[in-house]
Amino acid sequence: MSAVATDEAGHGTRALIFALLALACGHMLSTLLRTIPAVSLDLMAADFHIEPQALASLTSVYPFAFAAAQIPVGAAMDRFGVRPVSLSLLAGTVVGAIASGFATGPSSFAFGQVLLGVATSGMLMCPMTLAAKQLSAARFGLWSGAILSIGNIGMLLSSSPLAFVVDTYGWRAGFWISAAGGLLVALAVFLLVPSQPAEHKDDSSPLSQMIEVLRLGFSRPLRGLIALALVSLATSLVLRGLWGGPWLMEVKGLTRVEAGNQLGAFTLAMIAGPLCIGVIDRRLGRRRALVAGSHLAGALLLALMALGAPHYPVSALLGLSVMPPQYDLVLFVLIGLATSAQPLVFGMSRQLVDAQTAGKALAAVNLAFFLGAALMQSVTGAVAAFAGLPAVLLFMAAALFLGVLIFLTYTSSHS
Repeated sequence: MSAVATDEAGHGTRALIFALLALACGHMLSTLLRTIPAVSLDLMAADFHIEPQALASLTSVYPFAFAAAQIPVGAAMDRFGVRPVSLSLLAGTVVGAIASGFATGPSSFAFGQVLLGVATSGMLMCPMTLAAKQLSAARFGLWSGAILSIGNIGMLLSSSPLAFVVDTYGWRAGFWISAAGGLLVALAVFLLVPSQPAEHKDDSSPLSQMIEVLRLGFSRPLRGLIALALVSLATSLVLRGLWGGPWLMEVKGLTRVEAGNQLGAFTLAMIAGPLCIGVIDRRLGRRRALVAGSHLAGALLLALMALGAPHYPVSALLGLSVMPPQYDLVLFVLIGLATSAQPLVFGMSRQLVDAQTAGKALAAVNLAFFLGAALMQSVTGAVAAFAGLPAVLLFMAAALFLGVLIFLTYTSSHS
């Protein structure tokens, strides 16, 4: 009898792993779609007859829509369960990718981006919610890092492979391929994710839930974490998804595929980073110091990258007109590793609040991550237009440094 029970438990664990992998592929698709402009911004801008900086600011409607949809999607998951919500979002993603691929100008492209922002808003929460409901706290910590790492593979696909596709078939092909990928992920979710009864944990309206999440985010225990969350994911996503390509092509003179290769190395570091930081955290046992130290290192590395531009201090100090692209490659990899502490921020938010509000605390941190990315994307578009690309990197470094200072101030009583 015990052998049968053990076999059933093993089968249940296997089924859960396959379900989490299928849902994590949705998050991978989300990161691919979010970073398509990084290697095709110049071609899109030429097609739409607008300045690249103006299009860069316009692409921020994606993360704004993404952030706005976080709370309603979270509420829908509690009411209807992970599987139907995930399938609905994947259907919306396919429609949004097709709409973006057919865009003929800024307004139709913005419409496609809003659709994609809303549809991909739950792609990280779906596997996270299933994992949180089914796994112990220790195993959830491991899986949250794994889910983020799997998701970041989408950015690997949008580096050299996408650069090749864009060079060969045009920027629209990236969206057609993503639409096909959405259909495949939907099929995997349909086959592998179990249909579970919805849990009516919170029958209050989405508006009151939104207010409660915001109230919790502004509360003293979470204030430092929210401040860091606003700039943490934003730095890596906006550098990888928007400015990394233009920096390498315009300032360093690389071709699209060469830039894609460097962004691919950056992404590999972002895939390995969450898993490595998780291991270091378990060995070190000093989470606050690790989170602050890694983000401070990220800020310093970003500043060093900016100062390697033509006629900037690092280039001048070494007697060069501009630092070679290999310098940026090393810095990209180190930045990818340094800014990968997001699972620890989720983990700290769960430690700082009681069990009843843990879900809302995760939602508040998640909202801060993606709202921060939206704000960073739109503000850096203006910075680029007024002061150029080195100023964009220096601005991001300063934002990261400020986020760490606020984090240290408000979390001083916690280790």
